[in-house]
Amino acid sequence: MANDLEKEGAARASLKYIKDGQVVGLGTGSTAACFIRLLGEEVKKGLQIRGIPTSVRSGEQAANLGIPLTTFDECQQIDVTVDGTDEVDPQLRLMKGGGGALLREKIVASASKQYVIIADATKHVPVLGKFPLPVEVIKFAQALVSKRIAALGAEVTLRRNSDGSPYLTDEGNYILDCHFSKIRGADGLANKLSDMPGVVEHGLFINMASVVLIADGTKVIELKR
Repeated sequence: MANDLEKEGAARASLKYIKDGQVVGLGTGSTAACFIRLLGEEVKKGLQIRGIPTSVRSGEQAANLGIPLTTFDECQQIDVTVDGTDEVDPQLRLMKGGGGALLREKIVASASKQYVIIADATKHVPVLGKFPLPVEVIKFAQALVSKRIAALGAEVTLRRNSDGSPYLTDEGNYILDCHFSKIRGADGLANKLSDMPGVVEHGLFINMASVVLIADGTKVIELKR
């Protein structure tokens, strides 16, 4: 319950970054869903924006709330994106992808003038790695990439659905959940994963967050890069 109230508080605080006429990136996950719901309420009051969702489910939620949507075919520049995170460290490096949307999330983030992250207090960590690092891979390379990431010190598991079948991303790829425990060299690991053939994208978002809003109880802490 406390986490839900904090998610709501962080999401509400992010609304100050949304202005009339903007193109807004819509994140994925439980905290981002709070933001989308609140944004829908503002749209009903007359706020005029267009959204670019980072996943099918975020797009469906936004459409059901009456939020107008656009695509990169129509608009290649996003004014502000609001998204959640699985972890954020003191340097505002992020670990994302628990919801399986890391690829589209990173694409949207890369096209955003301002990238606002909202989170409850549990997501603020001294060192990334408590949460397993998601890595999106093509099916053909899954076993090979798993072995290579394991050689970097991780325990690697293929993400599966509740029925045991492999989880598929919106782009039809697999996700490897990589347990590193503590990631001391996040920047170096990000580069190694990006250079690994078969890796489509990884969940380390380095030097991307503009602002991080962390709700701790009833207060919201604003961190800027």
